[in-house]
Amino acid sequence: MLTTEEEPSTRADAPTPTPAPTNATPAPTPPQRPPGRLLALAALLSAALMALHAHLPNTALNLGSLFQTLLPWTGLAVPALLALAAVRRSQLAAVAVLAPALVWATLFGPTLTDKGKDRGKGTGATGQGLTVLSHNVDEANPDPAGTARALAGAKADVLALVELSEESTPVYERELAAAYPHHAVLGGVGLWSRHRLTAVAEVEIMPWTRAMRATAATPEGPVAVYAAHLASVRVSGAGFTTARRNEAARVLASAVRAEPAPRVVVLGDFNGTYQDRALAPVTSQLRSAQREAGGGFGFTYPAGFPVVRIDDVLVKGMDPRASWTLPATGSDHRPVAATLRF
Repeated sequence: MLTTEEEPSTRADAPTPTPAPTNATPAPTPPQRPPGRLLALAALLSAALMALHAHLPNTALNLGSLFQTLLPWTGLAVPALLALAAVRRSQLAAVAVLAPALVWATLFGPTLTDKGKDRGKGTGATGQGLTVLSHNVDEANPDPAGTARALAGAKADVLALVELSEESTPVYERELAAAYPHHAVLGGVGLWSRHRLTAVAEVEIMPWTRAMRATAATPEGPVAVYAAHLASVRVSGAGFTTARRNEAARVLASAVRAEPAPRVVVLGDFNGTYQDRALAPVTSQLRSAQREAGGGFGFTYPAGFPVVRIDDVLVKGMDPRASWTLPATGSDHRPVAATLRF
């Protein structure tokens, strides 16, 4: 028996297609990547902040000083913005990143080269120069004797130590006596020298003794040596608190300005960087040995992973020939040293 197969569309029992629901939930929209123009604007803003750092207002929470303290680290914006530009695949943003890169390179490119010529070679004992060392030894240092031996091993001609305590001072005096026959301690600061020290006096930068001055009688002539420890600063909800430090800097600057000696060395912990314009009363009169004769940034604090250089060697009337940062001791700061020529 023959039968004829019906077309599916004509069969009475064929299912009727169900129309798609009109109120279906749309698929989630993928997260938007940062727009290229916004990244380009961020890059240009970074470049402007770096270039104009000296003009940033310092009235609101002292943020200008804080920005200048961390200025070397602004370069991290370059790889971060470049990575975001790659994610976005934005040529505009990638080109704009060249602006902060060029500004940072202009500011700090020379810093990365080692400009030192006579690292550790100059010694006043031979009449060839003067090697000086500065260290915040930390009142809480658990091993002052070890720190003293490490400093003596650097063979500097003059040591400036700050944050000495009543308990640690006799330890430094004992451990450094053989290498440094001349020394003077006033409060929490002290000078140790291979050469005779005269005209020792306190510089009253704060209500308690935090700075001193002496004349070192080197074979090539007298040098006025200052050891200073400016007031600490804090970063808190109130901003970057620097008032006491800034006032101490102004008093120290007045002493340096009135200094009659033609050769001056200022050593110590300034609790601020050379770029911080709040310290300009001091730094405008003196030259940084690290900037002129060092290699790299010479960061000193905190000792375990230094991110800022707040300890320095500043000079007038002498030629920095080398500047370097020494390995960590038991202190929370690293020592700094410089070789100077007359």
